[in-house]
Amino acid sequence: MAWIPLKPLVVLVLGYLQLCNATLSRRQCSATLSDASTIANELQSKYYNTGSGQYNDGELWTDANTLEDLHNLMLAAGNDDYSTVADNSYIGKAALNSNTDWSSFLGGSNDDAQWLILSLWKIADYKAARGLDNSAYLSSAAKVYDIIAGQWDNTCGGGVWWSTAHTYKNAITNELFLLTSASGYLRNRNQTYLDNANKEWAWLSASGMQGSNKLYNDGLDSSTCANNNQTAWTYNQAVVASGLGALYSATGNSSLLDHAETSLTATISLLTENNILKESCDDASSGGATCDHDQQIFKGIWTKHVQYYLDWANDASRTSKFSSFLGSQYSAVIHYGMNASHDVGSVWYAPDNGGSQWQPEASASGLEAVISAAKYGPC
Repeated sequence: MAWIPLKPLVVLVLGYLQLCNATLSRRQCSATLSDASTIANELQSKYYNTGSGQYNDGELWTDANTLEDLHNLMLAAGNDDYSTVADNSYIGKAALNSNTDWSSFLGGSNDDAQWLILSLWKIADYKAARGLDNSAYLSSAAKVYDIIAGQWDNTCGGGVWWSTAHTYKNAITNELFLLTSASGYLRNRNQTYLDNANKEWAWLSASGMQGSNKLYNDGLDSSTCANNNQTAWTYNQAVVASGLGALYSATGNSSLLDHAETSLTATISLLTENNILKESCDDASSGGATCDHDQQIFKGIWTKHVQYYLDWANDASRTSKFSSFLGSQYSAVIHYGMNASHDVGSVWYAPDNGGSQWQPEASASGLEAVISAAKYGPC
């Protein structure tokens, strides 16, 4: 029997173990992405209307998120399963038409507009990755961004209005403006975008919308400009984090990451049951749930924007803080949220006892949780 020196033998064994671990990691992530594709296929089959290019009973902002999700999935899985959806959707047709009147298309909604920007960018990223022309999507996103930037004024000291009616300044619209400004700067290096991001964060951080419990509530009282103490929805806690992650990537200021994690960790502590995200309107029992279409997608958006935050942070020590929690959301979606047809209902925290709601927004929410776990969950 040939003698193998100890050091080369140790190197050989360690190399084999590393290879095994890498293979297992790829295999587990691949399985997670397979689950995501199964959910996406049911979502498209059950809820997507190919004639109108819209999701049944969907809205502009939730449709935009869902198109973003399909392209996020294709970029992760390296496939082209939904490659024709964007151009044939009503959103894609508007983007491809240089004569689109975006102010009319947006209907005065400044938060919907920015979800649209994120979707247009993700579609553009997919097209770029496939060597396809993405210029119409980038151009459309820039036009929409300029509309939103014009919605900033000094009422309540600053901030973007929720709608062109100028009746409300709220968290999500301004968190999105932080994100679209900072991540837009990273795309185009337009100094105006970075200036807007810094201006937005200076105002948002001083606005009082983040309470003493570190959760961002819905918005400001229109008469006093004080925190209106309305619901702290899950998605508000992560969109601000992804915006701060993008601003960190643009500036190198790591204190932004520390602040981002205050609302993320508060979510895990205060907006969960059995370590699973639970919206205040979620109820597994029959007749108990009251979440509307919008609210059914909030939890998935939290997971998606944690993914984006971790992308920007690019720090293994920060990833490790949220990896197991993302894995738990994935497990809950598969074991509690999903039915035999692979549709995902609105309730994740417990088995459905008749309270889960079944809409395209709930299905997209589950899809978002699974895609995020495929990248940053335990693999």
